[in-house]
Amino acid sequence: MGSSKAAANEQQGEQSAGGRSRGKGAGLSRRDFVGAATAAAAFTIVPRHVLGGQGNTAPSEKLNIAGIGIGGRGAGDLHKLGSENVVALCDVDERYAAGAFKKYPKAAKYTDFRRMLDKEDKNIDAVMVATPDHTHAVISLRAIKMGKHVYCEKPLAHSIYEVRKVTEAAREAKVATQLGNQAQATEAPRLVAEFIRDGAIGPVREVHSWCNRYISPRGITRPSDKPPVPETLNWDLWLGPAKWRPYHPWYLPFTWRGWWDFGTGVLGDIGCHQFAPIYRALKPGYPTTVEACSSGVNDETAPLASIVRYEFPAREGLPPLRLTWYDGGLMPERPAELKEGLRFGGSDDNLYVGDKGKMLGHRLLPESRNQEYGKPRRVLPRSPGHHKEWIAACKGGEPAGSNFEVSGPMAEVVLLGNIAVRMGQQLYEKGLKLHYDGPNMRITNVPEANKYIRDEYRDGWAL
Repeated sequence: MGSSKAAANEQQGEQSAGGRSRGKGAGLSRRDFVGAATAAAAFTIVPRHVLGGQGNTAPSEKLNIAGIGIGGRGAGDLHKLGSENVVALCDVDERYAAGAFKKYPKAAKYTDFRRMLDKEDKNIDAVMVATPDHTHAVISLRAIKMGKHVYCEKPLAHSIYEVRKVTEAAREAKVATQLGNQAQATEAPRLVAEFIRDGAIGPVREVHSWCNRYISPRGITRPSDKPPVPETLNWDLWLGPAKWRPYHPWYLPFTWRGWWDFGTGVLGDIGCHQFAPIYRALKPGYPTTVEACSSGVNDETAPLASIVRYEFPAREGLPPLRLTWYDGGLMPERPAELKEGLRFGGSDDNLYVGDKGKMLGHRLLPESRNQEYGKPRRVLPRSPGHHKEWIAACKGGEPAGSNFEVSGPMAEVVLLGNIAVRMGQQLYEKGLKLHYDGPNMRITNVPEANKYIRDEYRDGWAL
């Protein structure tokens, strides 16, 4: 949609007091978990003045939510947020977003998120961001600085630097946040953590994680032909801060994930799902080294297949941890404890290797051990649902389970793996790993790799 056509469609939404409250959640020790679960069960709705006055939204009120990037995953997120008011919508592709525009006819409609946030500031409490990866940061950061609560799809941003800046801004603004890795709210990651903390497989020293889903075309080069831009698409806004290139249907609406300028490959797309239970159970923090090997990677697109290996130091009484990622059909060795004839892996899963046994997903191996052990002691609070967590946090409740304070550092580690992939051949030839200083976002032994820490924006765009 061109800018003139977009302006004709923009409507003023209804004004509503905005919710702004949310504190940083403190970590819980093992013995605190039962108490925390009990306290959560006692939660009651309280009046607005108890939560801090006009700047906060009481749990009994509905949020006014704006959706940005509503044609694909964003439409699903809006559906899950259906208990609240959808007051404004924004998308650069009128055709792709047509279904969402039709579903919420009373919502103000925009093409440019900047114009929407400026015009609808007083009407919006919270923002849902489901655009391509390369625009996550510029949108989320602008909303956060305006005091809006933010739900953003994974991997939170396109670069490590962007993730750090968004995480820091959310902390400073004290807004409620949630990353779009929905599985973190399910039963499975809680069982993983409870099995491990119960000592079911002993200290965990290795985790193997993989995804064999088809995400998007990869291992290809940039197209040379230049078809016309569809009338319903604002190509300049779709590119956002990315370097200019001519429009081509190879890039959208979904295939952007495989292109380095826009997406983050299979690891960036699925890693924040797969690593969430690992981070909940083992709290690995930042790795000290990372290395990778891959097939089909080039300067334009992510690899056809890759293996990425992270080494984490000992922490909080836990031993050093090696985490290995696989994609494109590559897999770890089949565990001997898995009964012959049983399927190994599926499209994605995690294998935990401890001193006293192994666990595939949240099932102990072998199956006889799983049946004998039963369920671990239940100590972690359960979730009402991924999107409901965020809604409750926006209204003054507990921080959501994948708030940026938790998911931001994890997303940084996911994106660090892509740097190893992009540097992989050079490192392999020299027999090197990347040595990483996480707090300072710096690769210490291969200076040229640091160019991937932060994206270079084109003129007119900045964080």
